[in-house]
Amino acid sequence: MQSAPSVRYGTVSQAFHWATAIVVLTAFIYGPGGSEQHVYLQQEDAGRQLHETLGICVFILAALRLLMRSIATRPEPPQVDRWMGIAANVVQYALYLLLLALPLTAIFGAWLEGHALTLLSGIQIPSPISASHAFGATLAEIHGWLGDVIMWLAGLHAIAALYHHFLLRDQVLISMLPRWFPVRKKQ
Repeated sequence: MQSAPSVRYGTVSQAFHWATAIVVLTAFIYGPGGSEQHVYLQQEDAGRQLHETLGICVFILAALRLLMRSIATRPEPPQVDRWMGIAANVVQYALYLLLLALPLTAIFGAWLEGHALTLLSGIQIPSPISASHAFGATLAEIHGWLGDVIMWLAGLHAIAALYHHFLLRDQVLISMLPRWFPVRKKQ
């Protein structure tokens, strides 16, 4: 006898999802922002190091999430209008792309500008590539734009989940919530 398909993602997939959301939001909040001169001021060291450490974490989490996504079972998506299904797929792929592109543009931007990455522990990862300051500055600027884009897209993603839960009354939001999280039953 076959068991009924789960309406939830697995515990590991959920953990990756929420850890990624928290790390991305924290990295955004603690991003030093501004010009290269501002970012690399001595008084910005702690914030920059936290931001760089979180950025490395985002990249690792994204890579692990993609690996997990390739092997884990997923709940069946709800029956929705075709445009909603397409929009959901576009947003998911865009978020994954941004989760990889954000850290990479930051890393290569810093290295090309001639800066080592400095993690919270004080570990420095020097640039293995030749400096190209102008290209590095362009990547750093793109990184800032992508940071804004991922926050807007993640916000829309959250609004869509709430729309599914409260208006469509389907299992989309519940699928990514832990089993212990209290939710009202579908009526």
